[in-house]
Amino acid sequence: MQTSNNLAFVFPGQGSQSVGMLAKFADAAIVRTTFEEASGILGYDLWKLISDGPAEDLNATERTQPAMLAAGIAIWRLWQDGGKPAPAVVTGHSLGEFTALTAAGAIDFGTCVDLVRFRGQAMQEAVPKGTGSMAALLGLDDADVEAACAEAAAGSVVEAVNYNAPGQVVIAGEKAAVLRAIDAAKARGAKRAIELPVSVPSHSSLMKAAGHRLGERLASTEIRKPGIRYLSAVDAQEHSDPDDIRALLVRQLSSPVRWTQTVTTLSGGGITRIVECGPGGVLAGLVKRIEKGRDTQIASLDSPDSINAAGSAAAS
Repeated sequence: MQTSNNLAFVFPGQGSQSVGMLAKFADAAIVRTTFEEASGILGYDLWKLISDGPAEDLNATERTQPAMLAAGIAIWRLWQDGGKPAPAVVTGHSLGEFTALTAAGAIDFGTCVDLVRFRGQAMQEAVPKGTGSMAALLGLDDADVEAACAEAAAGSVVEAVNYNAPGQVVIAGEKAAVLRAIDAAKARGAKRAIELPVSVPSHSSLMKAAGHRLGERLASTEIRKPGIRYLSAVDAQEHSDPDDIRALLVRQLSSPVRWTQTVTTLSGGGITRIVECGPGGVLAGLVKRIEKGRDTQIASLDSPDSINAAGSAAAS
């Protein structure tokens, strides 16, 4: 497979899942085989879960993570099967980093399915259900979001955890502190401040215990040097050493997702075409906001037709 030097693939994480999310790919044998492989490891029918729900089960962290991994890899395999150009670099948003590493050949798919299920369980068990929260703050710059969190903390934990795009930051922490930060953000002029329907305060310092458990698991997990350049959204830098990647994936659980910086690094490094590989279209939307005013071409692989169109464009 030839490599397109100006092409990057980005893989979505939790929050992009929905019941029926791969309905347009139901007839693709590679997609179904990918889900059968994952189901054999998980011990339940993952395709049935993403197709029929219920949404409450799909949205359970330890099920969402393998579902999104399988979805991203299924679409990646469809791209590969068509002989389309390989990207020069891969990255992902939160859980999507695991998908990116799998696509790059650093982690075997079956190994990663079990790994992200464990990661989801460790995250859910790190904070008692109902005590953690996340919220999206729109219309404030990063410094104002950070100031709102500092004001609202009052000895508790509330932190900026997803720098998703200019004027769009997600915060996380203890529920009461998050609610105080929402009020503080509104007082600073936030256009919207919305508590999200999740109970796990992802990427906050409350996830350090989960990171410790994940580190123990990663110590015995085979990780190879990626066969495609891998950029991490933890620090917007490239990583290739397996031990470095292990440490990074531990750090990732309690570190912010620096998505704006990561996308800026891609475009600053000669990437002119960014393709979201996975359902939902969330990252494509964020990239459009980050790259506003630039000539970056952005696509989301949400149907077989979109794969063919993006493949033709990448090969031109």
